[in-house]
Parts: sequence; structure tokens; C-alpha cells
Amino acid sequence: QVQLVESGGDLVQPGGSLRLSCAASGLRFSLYEMAWYRQAPGKERELVAGITRGGNTKYRDSVMGRFTISRDNDKNTVYLQMTSLKPEDTGVYLCNAQMPTVSQLNFWGQGTRVTVSS
Repeated sequence: QVQLVESGGDLVQPGGSLRLSCAASGLRFSLYEMAWYRQAPGKERELVAGITRGGNTKYRDSVMGRFTISRDNDKNTVYLQMTSLKPEDTGVYLCNAQMPTVSQLNFWGQGTRVTVSS
């Protein structure tokens, strides 16, 4: 079955950096659009960054210039490099895989927790 396993979350001070990873299995990774979402306590899940099959990327405004999403199709892994972290970046970061034009083929990981605090 499809599995998305996130890792890399941690407690970090404001201004620090983290790199999140999401290892995928059970799917043809290169065919999927991948994304990172986050959910902060008491808030709705929000899209942080996405990357298409062809490598085109998009970001929410608040992380533009600080976060970078990338993918390695040979390793079936998507990454989120986060720099200049702020307390408002705190939340559980979840990996998502979506097959374009087939809405039923949408998968989520369990998430990895990022806490930005001094």
C-alpha cells in the first residue's frame, strides 16, 4: 500500500533551519505532484509548498524566500528546506501526494512536528 513517511521535525530556535523529508513507497512517485502542508494548533491545514512532476514549484506567501521544496525521483523522496524559521511556522508538517487529474489518488503522511521557540 501507499506510504508517506515524514521525518526531520524538531524544536528549533527562531532564525534556525530544518530540512524535512518525506519518503514515499507503494506508488509511482515520479507521476505524482507532491506538496507539504502544515497544521498549527487550532488552525486549518494550509498548503506550504508544492512541486509538480516537472519540478515547477509554488509557495504560500509567508514562506516565499525562506523555504525550498525539492524532489528526488530516484529516491522517491520530497524535501522541504526551511530557513529563517519563525514561531508562526510551528505546526505539524504533512506530506501529500496527488496524481494529477485523478482526485481519488491522493495520499497523506502522518506528519512531523516542527516547533519554533526560544
